[in-house]
Amino acid sequence: MHALFKSTAPLLSAVCLALAGCASTQPVPYAGLASSSQLRPNTNDQTGRIPYNYITQANLRDYRNIIVDPVVVYRGQDSQFEEVTEADKAALAAYMQSEFEAKLRGRFNLTRDVGRDTLRLKLTLTGAKSSTRFLSTASRFDLAGGPYNAVQAVRGKEGAFTGSVMYAVELYDASTNQLLNAYVTKQYPGPYNLGASLGLMDASRAGVRSGAEALLAQLQ
Repeated sequence: MHALFKSTAPLLSAVCLALAGCASTQPVPYAGLASSSQLRPNTNDQTGRIPYNYITQANLRDYRNIIVDPVVVYRGQDSQFEEVTEADKAALAAYMQSEFEAKLRGRFNLTRDVGRDTLRLKLTLTGAKSSTRFLSTASRFDLAGGPYNAVQAVRGKEGAFTGSVMYAVELYDASTNQLLNAYVTKQYPGPYNLGASLGLMDASRAGVRSGAEALLAQLQ
């Protein structure tokens, strides 16, 4: 029996990994977002991290101040939370608030006052998936998970059994309330970021950090 298990374990692992890849959840133009009707498929995105966006001709680099609204946890029926408790949702939203403010502080003057040259950032946490304890780390090294995750790393895709975070970004001109830029995104750590594969929500937090850095780069 032990020998049979050893001989079939790699096959079973491969099947599980294939199913995990096929079932990967992607963000949608969430119906409850203010920008939902304006979001369009992002044909320039080859990674799948930003499948929908809305862009105007506004030069966001001209703005010097930014208001970061409190992060909202999305409650629509099309939300995409997988095995995430209400406490974890609240903690992840608070983490998003602090991370985005910390990153943007190096580029903008954070303010609460509406004025000229001021952006308003609205962040909506629309989904998250917790990592599968033990399997998230172990699958990096077993005979099935190693090659799978190597391919995912090259493709810039998520690793097997790894958590992720999904959220919406909406940027407005604070003085006119005109929507300038919006997108929905899915963020996750690289397959071999072992530090992000240990705790249940570590991968989601790593995705938040990556997303904050990506927004800052966009606004530089």
